[in-house]
Amino acid sequence: MTIKQLSIFIENQSGTLINVLEVLKQAGIQIVASTIADTAEYGIYRMICNESQRAFDELRNAGIAVALSDVFALELDNTPGRAADAIKAFSEAKINIDYLYSFLLKGKGILVFRIEETEKARQVILDNGLKYINEENLSKLL
Repeated sequence: MTIKQLSIFIENQSGTLINVLEVLKQAGIQIVASTIADTAEYGIYRMICNESQRAFDELRNAGIAVALSDVFALELDNTPGRAADAIKAFSEAKINIDYLYSFLLKGKGILVFRIEETEKARQVILDNGLKYINEENLSKLL
């Protein structure tokens, strides 16, 4: 019910982001979605890749600080209000979302988010008939 996300810790200085991208380019790994959250000194570059475990290994071997974690991803119809409907289910269950990012993939809206209460979140997804993405069906969407 989850997908793997890479979190890469990079300094806020010229050249650090390109190092990450070059490693993935050389390995032939495709970035599906990404976002950067920054502070004054560093950024957290979160991404979903077509081969998350291999991306993790390649980045780690290149000496880049990276973590691999599970996040939830929902597939939504590309219709106004579908994200609000999905998030409302978690809000009504009193579940906090730590962070969220979204993108379009082949005409479908994709919400990627992290929640601490994973079992409770799984139940909300099932109870509300939300279409989730896991590693297997992510590759089918590409």
